[in-house]
Amino acid sequence: MAWTRREDERLVTGKGRYVADIEVPGCLDAVFVRSRIGHGTLRSVDCGPARAVPGVVGAWAATDLAEMPPCVHSAAALQDLPPVPHTVLAKLSSDEAVAGREWPALVKERVRYAGEALAVVLGEDRYRAEDGAAEVTFEIDPLPAMVTPSAAADDSLLLFDGLSNVALQGEAGKPIEDAVWREAAAVVEGRYRQSLLMPSPMECRTILAVPEGDDTLTVWSGHQMPHRLRRELATLLGWSLDRVRVVVPDTGGAFGSKSASFPEFVVVAFLASKLKRPVRWIEDRKESMTAATRGRGQDQHARLASNADGRLLAYQLNIDADVGAYPHLGVGLPMQTAWMATGPYATPEVHATVRSVLTNTMVTYPYRGAGRPEAVIALERSMDTLARKLGMDPAELRRRNFIAPESFPYDTPSGRTYDSGNYAAALDLALKTVDYDRWRAEQARRRTDATAKPLGIGLSCYVERSGGEPGGLHEFGSIEANPDGTIIARCGAASSGQGHETVFPALVAKTLGVDEERVRLIEGDTGEQPEGLGSFASRTAQVAGALLQHVSHLLIGEARKRAAGLWKVPLEQVEWSDGTVHDTQNGSAVMDLSELVKATGTLKVNDRFETRTAFPFGAHVAVAEVDPELGTVQLLQVVTVDDCGVQLNPTLVRGQAFGSCLQGIGQALYEAIPYDDDGAPMLGNGLLDYLLPTFTEVPPIEVRDTCTPSPGSPLGAKGAGESGCIGTPAAVVNAVIDALQVAEPDLLQMPLTPDVVWRAARAPKLEGAR
Repeated sequence: MAWTRREDERLVTGKGRYVADIEVPGCLDAVFVRSRIGHGTLRSVDCGPARAVPGVVGAWAATDLAEMPPCVHSAAALQDLPPVPHTVLAKLSSDEAVAGREWPALVKERVRYAGEALAVVLGEDRYRAEDGAAEVTFEIDPLPAMVTPSAAADDSLLLFDGLSNVALQGEAGKPIEDAVWREAAAVVEGRYRQSLLMPSPMECRTILAVPEGDDTLTVWSGHQMPHRLRRELATLLGWSLDRVRVVVPDTGGAFGSKSASFPEFVVVAFLASKLKRPVRWIEDRKESMTAATRGRGQDQHARLASNADGRLLAYQLNIDADVGAYPHLGVGLPMQTAWMATGPYATPEVHATVRSVLTNTMVTYPYRGAGRPEAVIALERSMDTLARKLGMDPAELRRRNFIAPESFPYDTPSGRTYDSGNYAAALDLALKTVDYDRWRAEQARRRTDATAKPLGIGLSCYVERSGGEPGGLHEFGSIEANPDGTIIARCGAASSGQGHETVFPALVAKTLGVDEERVRLIEGDTGEQPEGLGSFASRTAQVAGALLQHVSHLLIGEARKRAAGLWKVPLEQVEWSDGTVHDTQNGSAVMDLSELVKATGTLKVNDRFETRTAFPFGAHVAVAEVDPELGTVQLLQVVTVDDCGVQLNPTLVRGQAFGSCLQGIGQALYEAIPYDDDGAPMLGNGLLDYLLPTFTEVPPIEVRDTCTPSPGSPLGAKGAGESGCIGTPAAVVNAVIDALQVAEPDLLQMPLTPDVVWRAARAPKLEGAR
């Protein structure tokens, strides 16, 4: 069988090696005892009964581990971190946001979210550790829980004494004069709730810490940023970097949720060092649903104005963002929404404000799209509302306001500089693919048939950011040629399912002109590659790919120099072609790379390479049929047209687009975390309570693309992995609103569950609607 990707055969035949598969003699398993309520004062924790359970090696609460460091991020730890993109956001106001609000590794005095760890039990195996954890008792005096930013923002109850629940405030663009709104021909407003979501990778969080004989620690973890994890663990343990090695084995997905350190990681690393024994923690699904990272979580108020012809005049977006109980990575993340508020439109005035609000929920982290889906949903829902008010086709309204292709690079009012784009081409291809006119005709027919189910067509045009922020748009790596003909490519990335083993060796092989079977990739290992940033922000093709192409060219240059010295000829007389060096003046002087290495020694080059931020874009269309009696939504067709510049592997890009589209559908129709009065997520039945789209819910999805190369990367590539999460939700919601013709579209808040849709179907309709 021919495998599409190198890694596929290993992974689908059960030969993958995940953290849970790694066998280490004497390894202890960790189980955490967690709070079942979202907010309260911790009175006591009794680990004594757990220690008496056979097979339990130890059990500890915070009072038993006074020397254990707090979890990141303390302000001091933040200052030690180099400016990688998410850390830049977290450092926007690190003194105000973090100081006094440190995240403890184990709760010391106050529980601030359901699932927060109160104690840890180590056992000779997982079963014994679970038995021990069941014997730990604790007492918590409940406090009122605040699980939405609107509930927490007024500071009537503070999560941290003397400190506001509003941990950070920011803005993008400039305030808009009242006269602009007064004089506009049309103004629409909307309030949108972006529910908290769970990233839900197949493999939950993992860590295995193994003390070595030379007083170092090898950490195995399914992680997106191994060098960051090494740096943070070393900082928190008070160690030098060379005492910690992080290795990322096969990883079962991440979607942004495995990009930093967690309290459990600190506990495991500390106890492994303290006990001089390996310690492993494998998060199970039930635990993950309570205590793992969240995504999204915003309350938004949007206001959009245009003239009588539909030309946009101004856009205002106010954001209250739920960043969870501690100002970790998520505290600055909502600024991504503010910076991308402009979307693909040439709107003269744009202003976005942000309040990052602490709530009694698990910390909000980057989740596939990370701030950009939130921006697109607010803007694209507003665009459809404006089109209805103007009596204009929503496709025409968008065409009329697109930034023109000749306007790039384009400085947005919200502070971004878009690199390149042809937004109308993407929309035109989407409309052609979906057969827009045919569906509009079918919609009109159904609106005259009292027995027909309502049909709606929803559009969504988006621009996103890929690669990261300035200061984090570089990567490190090397190329090494060996005497046996093999070529080793190393880089600071770490795959969690993106196909790096296939894409990167193929890129190196193409650059060198050799067979790709000769090229092997090593990544996700701080022992092999001493510096690196990792995989996040859809950056690996755009940044790490460009780095590997760059060092491949450096290797070619070094090979030519060596050949020139070996043959004693001028450098300009030596050329490179298809993995060989040859003397242009002497036809018999030809040497394969492996022969050159045998003659001159191992050839290795390494470097740091930097690109610029890129701005992928696209247009998505959803066609939805609604059953007003049942409140159900059936997607009849979904079309995604995405432009990620030059595609290194179109098959893998298509897979990324398809998968992220399905996650976007999940956000629109199914996914949300409900909470009870104590602030605990109501997910006792697991994935029966938190609904993910399954194969049964997959509609007909057509994935198409256009190509507008990025001028900021020598590959011309832009990020491809987040498009569907960004563009699809708004298209689906707009389709349902279009079908129901409700007069107040704010009634339809995601997820569009049958209850939400049923109630909206009985609400007042637009004037003249059936």
